[in-house]
This record gives sequence, C-alpha cells and structure tokens, in this order.
Amino acid sequence: MEQKEFFNVAEVQLSYKPHFKAQERPKITSSKQAYQIMIDNWDLDLINYIEQAKMILLNRNNRVLGIVDLSTGGGGSTVMDSRVIFSIALKATATSLILAHNHPSGNVRPSNEDIRLTEKLKQAAKLLDIVIHDHLIISENNYLSMAEEAYI
Repeated sequence: MEQKEFFNVAEVQLSYKPHFKAQERPKITSSKQAYQIMIDNWDLDLINYIEQAKMILLNRNNRVLGIVDLSTGGGGSTVMDSRVIFSIALKATATSLILAHNHPSGNVRPSNEDIRLTEKLKQAAKLLDIVIHDHLIISENNYLSMAEEAYI
C-alpha cells in the first residue's frame, strides 16, 4: 500500500474592510493634511517616549483608504519592514502611500538611517507600481516632510 504524505498548510489572510464610500474619504493634497491625519491618529501619550511608525494608504485620487500601525519600538528606533509595508499596501489595492514615524526627542531632522530606509522603500515601491508620496517625521507640534526637503 502506498503511503501519502499530508501537509498541514495554514491559510494566510489579511483583512481590509473599508467602511466608507470612496467619495467620502479624505483627499490628501499636502504634507500638512497628511500630518494632521497622522497626529489625529497618534497616541499622544506615547509620542514623546516611544518611536512608532505608521502609513496612510491612498487610492489613485489620493483619497485615504486607511491608516496602518506598522511598528512600535523603543525610545530611539522602530522598524519599517518592507515586506509588511508592501503586503498591506497590495492587499488594500493602494496605489500610493505616505509613511510616518515620530522622533521622541522632538527633533524632526531625518537621521542617516531614515534617509537610507526611505530610499530603499522608494526603490522597492517602484517594482510594485506603488508611489511613496512622502515620509513624514513627526513630533507632537511639528513635522518634516522628506518630500518637501527633497529626500524623496
């Protein structure tokens, strides 16, 4: 009798359930709007203590599909995993995105690592026909747009 091998295979499922009609979603036309949406969705009790990363997913008309918490780190760094970023963006059928992370120090100047990571993500996004419009570095009362500062 021939013995068959059986494999237990788990189904991978990411969930994206929009609750608004496309025309009701906010449209982002400036870094200031993106910052305001981010800061409205940030835990301000932690912004000066723990570095966090988030992204805004956008459709072709720059309307917000959703906001995603990407990671929470320590006082000096957090992780932005390209596989996580792009798997979520693809699942939501986002055509573009805006990244953001905070600097608990309040200094919104990009570090060398911020610049390197943004360039790496920008190149990866091109392969998937996804546009990274901006990468914001935020604090409670201020932000820097890497696009406006010509890092993107």
